[in-house]
Amino acid sequence: MKPLGWWLRHLHELLESSMAQVLETESLTRRHWQVLNTIALGARTPEEVDTAMAPFVIAEGPMAPKVADLRARGWVAEDGALTADGREAHARVEARIKEFRAKAIDGISDDDYRTTLRTLERCAANLEAA
Repeated sequence: MKPLGWWLRHLHELLESSMAQVLETESLTRRHWQVLNTIALGARTPEEVDTAMAPFVIAEGPMAPKVADLRARGWVAEDGALTADGREAHARVEARIKEFRAKAIDGISDDDYRTTLRTLERCAANLEAA
């Protein structure tokens, strides 16, 4: 049996590559989607986006270029809210993301899914406390 780290890395790579395929029809990256979704959830400034996406900002830097790209597409207004085109794009991409997520957990019971998440949370807590 392969160890936990092997499966986590393998799953991460599959999630990244599969999501890239889902998003390529809109010429988006995963970070673009996360920024778009963060704005749809209420963030209005690049700073608010960065706060909501702090783990990614730490690893990759500020999300302002992604916000600027979405603004250049006409999806984000000057006030930071989604435009009508942005809301349509968000709904379109969100539907694809929901299909992707459903496919990723197909055949896994709700109980098994919750157990897996609790197990991963516990592993993380164990290592954070160390």
